[in-house]
Amino acid sequence: MASVTPPHSTISVKSPEPDYKGSTGTGDVKNHVVVDVALRVMLFATSLIGIIVMVTSKQTKLIPVAPGMALPMAAEFNQSPAFIYYVVALSVACLYSIISSVLSVLVLLKPKGSSTRLLFHFLILDAFLLGIMASATGAAGAVAYLGYKGNAHTRWNEVCNMYDSFCSHIAGSVTISLLPSIALLLLIWLSVLVLSKKIMR
Repeated sequence: MASVTPPHSTISVKSPEPDYKGSTGTGDVKNHVVVDVALRVMLFATSLIGIIVMVTSKQTKLIPVAPGMALPMAAEFNQSPAFIYYVVALSVACLYSIISSVLSVLVLLKPKGSSTRLLFHFLILDAFLLGIMASATGAAGAVAYLGYKGNAHTRWNEVCNMYDSFCSHIAGSVTISLLPSIALLLLIWLSVLVLSKKIMR
């Protein structure tokens, strides 16, 4: 009995589907690690410099207290709670930068690529530390401004006309503290960028 061939025989060819999962390339991981560690080293270096400049700001001046009488009075950073908070915040930033740099090198260089959980933790901690640094810099900057300008309404006199070296150290340290904040902001941006690429895959 002769076999009948169907009039419309079709051959289905399965076209290869595009790979949307993707994989984290070794080059991308290394680039991310290099930038991450470089920013954390910048965070450590600038925070350490800010601490050193602040704690070495002591200055002693002879202040007249009566006609023909002057007493030596010292100006130090630990006389202001705002400056103490500022130094503590920079110290935390230094310690955090060391720990996070080590974790970046040990964990993010795994064969499977960067750890999403670690990046998420970095994102939270970096944002938390950025808030601390911003508040500490603002507090120290406010006190430094009063030292330079005073406040005529409350009759707070400026002191930087007498303690010029002390105020120069304070101003330099507060200015340097903007760099750790910028480094933290860039670290947050980097983590968000990498996490967004992982979500899109």
